[in-house]
Amino acid sequence: MATGKISQIIGTVVDVEFPPEDMPTIFNALHTEIDGKRLVLEVEQHVGNNWVRCLAMGPTEGLRRGVEVEDTGAAITVPVGDPTLGRLFNALGEPLDNLEEVDAEFHWPIHRDPP
Repeated sequence: MATGKISQIIGTVVDVEFPPEDMPTIFNALHTEIDGKRLVLEVEQHVGNNWVRCLAMGPTEGLRRGVEVEDTGAAITVPVGDPTLGRLFNALGEPLDNLEEVDAEFHWPIHRDPP
């Protein structure tokens, strides 16, 4: 996986610089950490200078320039199928209903055509 560094943070918008040969594609999920807690960023735009503009899927308080970010090489996915019926999830596919973890056979990207 490619590794970049945070260049700029404006609220939940985060710019990350990658080596030119390792630029992530639009909608790829990037991972970084704030105080040991994982933060997911989603690539929304290529802005030049080997930078990608991302949307943070959580609070950015404590995030700093120069922090390393890893490209997952894939989009954000969520569980689908019968085990998800009647359940409540956030945009990252994490359960919000305080029930057990979902053991779904399939995970689909959040940016796709409807079935």
